[in-house]
Amino acid sequence: MAGSNLTTTEYIQHHLQNLTFGLHPDNGWSIAKTAVEAKEMGFWAIHLDTMGWSIAMGVLFIWLFRKVGKVATTGVPGKLQCAIEMVFEFVENTVRGTFSHKNSLVGPMALTLFVWIFLMNLLKLVPVDIGPMLFAKLGVDYMKIVPTTDPNGTLGMALGVFILILYYSIKVKGPGGFAKELSFTPFNHWSLIPFNLVMEIIGLLVKPVSLGLRLFGNMFAGEVIFILIALLPFWVSWTLNVPWAIFHILIITLQAYIFMVLAVVYLNSAHEQH
Repeated sequence: MAGSNLTTTEYIQHHLQNLTFGLHPDNGWSIAKTAVEAKEMGFWAIHLDTMGWSIAMGVLFIWLFRKVGKVATTGVPGKLQCAIEMVFEFVENTVRGTFSHKNSLVGPMALTLFVWIFLMNLLKLVPVDIGPMLFAKLGVDYMKIVPTTDPNGTLGMALGVFILILYYSIKVKGPGGFAKELSFTPFNHWSLIPFNLVMEIIGLLVKPVSLGLRLFGNMFAGEVIFILIALLPFWVSWTLNVPWAIFHILIITLQAYIFMVLAVVYLNSAHEQH
């Protein structure tokens, strides 16, 4: 596709455009054919590729772990069982070292976040032209196969974590205790309650925003670099693409780990009495 009639700008914009479905002011419910149409659909438009690939990686995660769980043995394990057990123990040790309270939800949540985000990030290693080229043959104009390069996907996961933070903050401390924590932190005096509320509410809202944007920013930047490399002559592209892909394996894993750890840290804070 890099050698087609698209200009460099059009090529980059095409590869960064999501497959969008929504209500267009003129055409009713439809799939956007251009970036302008996608923008005109507004807030309620859905990125079908982000939703589809996110769900696909979630199903893959469930199927893979269920398959290993059903055939797991205490004897000599297979390679896949060894790999799954290593991931499980890694996440378990991380949660034990980070979360100091009792909650049966946190461990499974951490495992789900780590593996699910890792699998979504792993799609970045698919050559950038493969997805758009294959789906173009099926009549699909746009296809971004990496859900974590879409801020809607990453902020959606962060919003889920934020809801859990609020839920456990109120459940553990009570509505009055949570309100008191916001009102008398960091300054324990009634005259400074307005200042405390502004600072604490801002700090609370920053958590999901930073959690989602951090993952999106790193994955989006890597995707842009892959696209720019694809625009270079073949031999230069291949020379740069392989080492960048190998290096990106570290980034893929690290970003999944950071998202998981911060989610556990935030939930641990939600359980603490100040």
